[in-house]
Amino acid sequence: MERGFKSKCENVSLQIRNELNLKKRDPLSPQSLASHLNVELLKPVDIPGLSPSEIQQLLGKGRDSWSAVTIAFAGVELIIYNSTHHESRQSNDIMHELSHIILNHKPIEMLLLSQDTDIVLREYDNNMEEEANWLAGCLLLPRDVLIHIKFMNIDVSEACKTYRVSDDLINYRMRITGINNICVRNHKI
Repeated sequence: MERGFKSKCENVSLQIRNELNLKKRDPLSPQSLASHLNVELLKPVDIPGLSPSEIQQLLGKGRDSWSAVTIAFAGVELIIYNSTHHESRQSNDIMHELSHIILNHKPIEMLLLSQDTDIVLREYDNNMEEEANWLAGCLLLPRDVLIHIKFMNIDVSEACKTYRVSDDLINYRMRITGINNICVRNHKI
């Protein structure tokens, strides 16, 4: 990631919360952000024209092979997400897809699924995927939230419920942002 990108993501998270009249420690739901960005969220069962066998493949045998996908359809951004995954994973998956949109990522490949419907799937390079992962984490758990959780000694399971994230994401963000190290240093002083 380019220099300053992580700070930019923290600022984007604060700016979006401000636009949505949220405080900097308030949870940001993917549904609210999608609505704010005029992006429609769909489960496979919401997609017209999918046969019961196609839905069964996506939500049954194939449920572990995909998380979420952004498509463009008639000039509208749509995110189709895997509704069989845990709510915390859905939050992260949807935020990841929204992050591509916020960052205005240009796909390295576009696949036209059907000439009849003009449905286009996008593929991004590894750097764009890393950027979208980082921004998704900042949107769900910005630095101010992490500091609040750590210094107020909020139980991780309670924080997971409040922010609709996994304990893995909280622990990862605490570690990778250096919040854990800051807390250790402050307790030594």
